[in-house]
This record gives sequence, C-alpha cells and structure tokens, in this order.
Amino acid sequence: MGFQLTQKEQLLLKDQLSHEKVCIEKYSNYVEQARDPQLKQLFNQYGFQEQQHYDTINQLLQGQQVSTQGGQGQQQGLQAGQFMEWKGQQLVGQQVSAGMTMQDDAMLCSDILMTEKYISGTYDTAIFESVNPNIRQALQHIQKEEQQHGEGIFNYMQQHGMYNPK
Repeated sequence: MGFQLTQKEQLLLKDQLSHEKVCIEKYSNYVEQARDPQLKQLFNQYGFQEQQHYDTINQLLQGQQVSTQGGQGQQQGLQAGQFMEWKGQQLVGQQVSAGMTMQDDAMLCSDILMTEKYISGTYDTAIFESVNPNIRQALQHIQKEEQQHGEGIFNYMQQHGMYNPK
C-alpha cells in the first residue's frame, strides 16, 4: 500500500538521504581510522544503523510504508561488533603511542558528534514539514536514533577525558 509524497516531502527526504550517505561514509572511514577497539565497535554499530536509516528513507521516497520496529538492526550491530572485536585484536600489534591514539580518536569523535548534532537538527525540519503521518513517524524514529548516537559518542568522549561539559 503506497502513498503520494508532496513536493516538499520529496525534497526533504532527498536531503535526509544525502545526509545519511555522509554518515555512512564517515562511520565506515572512522571504523578504519579509530585506534580504540571499543570506539571501532561503536562506529561500526552506528554505521549499520545509518545504513538502515538510508534504506528507510529510500523506501519512503518510493511511497512505501515502513516499519519503525528495530529488531533486525540490533542483530546486525552485534554481528558487526563481533567482527570489529576480531579486527581490533589484529591492530594491537601496531606501535602507536597512547597520546596519539587518544588525540586521533578524540578528533574523530568530535567530528562525528558535530555531524550527529547537525543531522538531528535537520530531521526537525523534515518532521515538521511532512504532511504524511507515516513519514513523520519514521523520521521521528530515525531522529531518536541519531540522538542516541550523539549520546553514545558524548558518553564515550566524557569517559575517556575527551569532553568536559563543565
């Protein structure tokens, strides 16, 4: 059962699709660049969720109803996390100073946190400008996950002395 998109919804969804593509690319690149295995796992998990967001928006652009039930993504994230755990073990043998690791990882975290803040804000506009309740609900679900990504990155940074909100 499909639905018609307004011109505004089409434009906003296309914008969100391009934002999700940037997130997917960043998380994919940052998985490779991060030094801390825990951070790699976090980036990998969020990258899988960003791919789900991208797929959801593509479905909406085609006028398809979408489900905001999230069981499948959690399973993929766990599998990806197991892969990254193995990959992290492979990186242990590299000679990298702890200071450089923290500095590089802190820069990646700062950039992706700034990206998540921006993306979450753009979802506000798309949600308010959507006529179709199914689109609004799907975008609200995605926005909530984007905010959870930001919270996860913030918590990681705070726990590792990279971010002091005081």
